[in-house]
Amino acid sequence: MNKILSVITLLLLSTSAHAALNVFACEPEWAALTQQLAGDKASIYTATGALQDPHQVQARPSLIAKARSAQLLVCTGAELEVGWMPVVLRESANSKIQPGNPGHFEAAQYVTMLEVPTRLDRADGDVHAAGNPHIQTDARNFLPVAQALSQRLIQLDPANTAYYQQQLATFNQQWRAAIAKWEKQAAPLKGIPVIVQHRGFPYLNNWLGLHQVAELEPKPGMEPSAAYLGKVLNDLQQHPARMVLRAAYQDGRPSEWIAERAKVAAVVVPFTVGGTPQSNDLFALFDDTIARLLAALNH
Repeated sequence: MNKILSVITLLLLSTSAHAALNVFACEPEWAALTQQLAGDKASIYTATGALQDPHQVQARPSLIAKARSAQLLVCTGAELEVGWMPVVLRESANSKIQPGNPGHFEAAQYVTMLEVPTRLDRADGDVHAAGNPHIQTDARNFLPVAQALSQRLIQLDPANTAYYQQQLATFNQQWRAAIAKWEKQAAPLKGIPVIVQHRGFPYLNNWLGLHQVAELEPKPGMEPSAAYLGKVLNDLQQHPARMVLRAAYQDGRPSEWIAERAKVAAVVVPFTVGGTPQSNDLFALFDDTIARLLAALNH
């Protein structure tokens, strides 16, 4: 009997020692980055899909249930999830992942934010106080986020410190090499004038040197009317563009309308991991993004 109890105790201890860290990732890019850094040391739940608008998510009971058992929450922050995350946090009643605690991680805190507003007014549309939250479109931003996220994993799971350090070192080496490759491939895009459907690409533009000449939304988050699209089309006669960009999750009709009439390429950018069939991991996300932009130059 004592032997049986001893075996059960050892099994329980072993299971506890090797239990994966429960991670609640708000967006696919952060689930993918966590996977790169944590490997089999984490069990990762992704709260949103690649074809969902991360601004417009319902705080469903299933999300709340997953948040209730999470030890680490990994989100963009910068108010991207402001429409649903406060409800999930409140209803989960999980103290570990509340703001200010080690289990609450916001990627936007570790990068230089663009388009930080000088004033806040609801009349200006969907404007975020901390700046534009779509930080994941610049590959360089993943380096400081990975560094901070790795440190957080170590803080929460110190028994696997050496593993997390090795995973980070491997990721940094591979990611820096990939950035160099992407920047070389994307050199022909520098200075290319583009239209965007939603103000979701300032980081991509800043990284690759794309020159944004128009937006199809009159204000961030506001659907364009036919009259407004007509005005944009007229303005393009003075400031012509080569392509119009939209995120894969967005309704393609406004960009297709402009593309057809302005005789420019309509480019669907994956925007996050899984946004297109080709963007099935973090590296493929940028492989596919740059391939699609370069293909549009030959339109």
